[in-house]
Amino acid sequence: MFKEGDFIIYGSNGVCQVEHIGSMELQGVPDDKMYYTLVPVYEKKSRLFTPVDNHKVVMRPVISKKEACDLIDHMQEMQVFEIQNEKNRDTVFKEALKTGDCEELVRVIKTIYEKKQERKAQGKKVTAGDERYFKLAEEHLYGELAIALGIEKDKVSSYIEKRIA
Repeated sequence: MFKEGDFIIYGSNGVCQVEHIGSMELQGVPDDKMYYTLVPVYEKKSRLFTPVDNHKVVMRPVISKKEACDLIDHMQEMQVFEIQNEKNRDTVFKEALKTGDCEELVRVIKTIYEKKQERKAQGKKVTAGDERYFKLAEEHLYGELAIALGIEKDKVSSYIEKRIA
């Protein structure tokens, strides 16, 4: 169980902070059921409520600073997705994003980046789907790395560049 103040990954909402743990004071909701009140870190104006025992959505602690540095140090070695059938591209990226796993997010970014370079060389633009998945993966990855490293989200890209240079 998480504690109030903890930073966690909550499904497709990305990094959230546990604001409160307790029962919901709503009619029809059992008093003995415990809920997390979560505040998405990059969307301060919203609140999420989820049962403490929710196993349907990925809920895990944000990676540590050491794990973040190790991830960055090994990014160049990570493999891209081998997508044989272009029709499966969407499914592969959707499933990778659903895991909330940082390595999977890096693989999505690297796969799309390589495809983007190929298309650029052919005088073509990146597809709208690839662009959407690229941005989603980058948002989630950079959001988690920012919290883990204790830096602003918009500084993560340059931090990665400096570290792997």
